[in-house]
This record gives sequence, C-alpha cells and structure tokens, in this order.
Amino acid sequence: MKALVYDGPGRRAWTDRPKPELIDSTDAIVRVDAVTICGTDLHILKGDVATVDHGRILGHEAVGTIEQVGAAVTTVKPGDRVLVSCISACGRCEYCRKAQFGQCLGGGGWILGHRIDGVQAEYARVPFADTSTYVLPDSVSNEAALMLADIVPTSYEVGARNGNVRPGDTVAIVGAGPIGLAAITTAQLFSPSTVIVVDLEPSRLAAAKTFGADVLVQPGEDAVAVVGELTGGLGADVAIEAVGVPETFELCAKLVRPGGHLANIGVHGKPATLHLEDLWIRNLTITTGLLDTSSTPMLLRMLAAGRLDTSRFLTHRFGLDEMDEAYDVFARPQDSDALKVALFRQ
Repeated sequence: MKALVYDGPGRRAWTDRPKPELIDSTDAIVRVDAVTICGTDLHILKGDVATVDHGRILGHEAVGTIEQVGAAVTTVKPGDRVLVSCISACGRCEYCRKAQFGQCLGGGGWILGHRIDGVQAEYARVPFADTSTYVLPDSVSNEAALMLADIVPTSYEVGARNGNVRPGDTVAIVGAGPIGLAAITTAQLFSPSTVIVVDLEPSRLAAAKTFGADVLVQPGEDAVAVVGELTGGLGADVAIEAVGVPETFELCAKLVRPGGHLANIGVHGKPATLHLEDLWIRNLTITTGLLDTSSTPMLLRMLAAGRLDTSRFLTHRFGLDEMDEAYDVFARPQDSDALKVALFRQ
C-alpha cells in the first residue's frame, strides 16, 4: 500500500509500505476512505515532536471502513463506516475511567501517527477499536465527519470548555487557522457576547469573519489596545491560544482580564515565558491540554441533527495519491488560502 512516511525533520515521502495486520485482539484494520492533514503533522515535520521516530506513517484524522477486527472487538464489524478518533483509549485504565482518554495509561492516548503508524495511508491498524472508533450514521458524510476526528473536539474541549466560556463573555482567539476557526465555532455554542480574533494573515481573518468573529484585529494593530477598548479596559473573559508559538501565548496572557481564563490549544515546540511577576496578582486560570475526545459522541449527534456545520473548514480536496501536493498546499496557507485539506479514496 501507499503511505505518507516521516523520515526526519523536513523529509517526507508518499511511498510503499506493507499493509498493516492485526496485532492485538482489540485491533481493527480500517480501509482509509477520507483523511486530512493536521497542523501537528507540520510540527512533526519541522522537528518539534522529538518522540516521533523516523519511518513513522503520519496522520491521526480519518474516516474509513472496517475491513477486519480482532477476536475481542464487539462494537464494530467489517463493513461499518467509522470515524477514527485521533485519540485511542484502552477503556480500562484510571484515566480512561474518568473519560480522560488523552492521558490513557493502557497504551492509548495520542498514538496514531506519533507512537505507532498513523492513517495517512491506504489502510491503517487502529488499536482499541471498540473505544477508539465511532460508527457513522448514514446522514453524516465522510467529509463532514472528518472534522470531528480532531480539530472540532480539540477546540471544544481544550479551548471553549477548558476556558470556561459562558454566556455574555468576551472571547479573544489568537490564531485563525483551522483550530482557531474551530474555536470560534465551538465558543459560539456557549453564547458569548463578542468574539475577537487576532491573526497576521488577512485571508485567515476573512475566514474568521465568515465563521462568526465579531471583531478582527488586523496585522499592525495593537491587540491589547483593541481588546481593552472593547471591554472598558478590563480585557477578555477568555483568551484562547490557537497557534503554538511563544509570542502568541504571551499575547494571550496580556489580553485576558483579572479573574479570566487563558486556554492554550497550540502545540508548542519552544519554551514560552510565563510572566508570573505580572500574573500572580491577577487571579488567572491557565489551562493546557491534549484533547480527550470525550465530547465526540455529543458532537457527532449535533452533526447528524444539523446543529453543527463542519462544511466551511474544507477548502481543498485531493485524491489519496495526491498526498504530496496536499501537504504543499496545506503548508503554504499564505499562498493557497488553505484551511483544511481532505484526501479521498478514488
């Protein structure tokens, strides 16, 4: 089969790899029907995630068809169309029993495309199939479901929910890439009064406006001054970091008001300074996190009921064998205006 293989910082290849086989009785083999690329994959290719081995098949977001299951799998069967979650869950350890699947101690967590081969391939082995895949209703398309593999539950859980967004809040989101746009979408579920978005790329700010942002901070504008003017000098109730670089985290710390919440979603490859000399007195709550996907069933129900729109995220579509082109487009949003790309089996 063909797969996208990481071979060290800056090196990737769409190349031949053996088709995966069942290893554990809880595994499933999934034929990949639709897959996408994540900003985390770009972080890996930059060398920011040192725990990814050379030769690893990347990818952790897919929709596919169950082809084979292990003897212990009971909730999915060959022929089922499933969402493959970016988080795998053993279902038995202390953290899984608390629905904190991202911290799974039983061999799960974020392992696809990280600790084990991922889903940017024609076929993938999915561990813990009973608790790590979701059967899709007929009314939900592969394309729509794909956004629930990672970015939507991530932004909901790590951004809006951890940030404790409440009705009437002012929410400042730094970063208008796919995660930032998903943060707009999921923050709106809690009825904030104002959503402010900060980004350096005009095309992404334009996208943020279509997703429902109320105020856009343009390149060259002073974000702290804009947020201060809109809030009577108090600052945002919630600041959501959706980039993953030191400057954006430190900006969020300046944007949030005393007693507010700073929710960090971004994947950081370098240290960021936590200015406790300024922050200790401001009663801030700062949260970080890897998503747990505990919200995925709820979000899937909303999608099936027409209460959640994921269609706006996809800007580019490719065949599965166009993986290199898809990576090039996704990695150059300033030239391509790409938000999320999707690749489909043809």
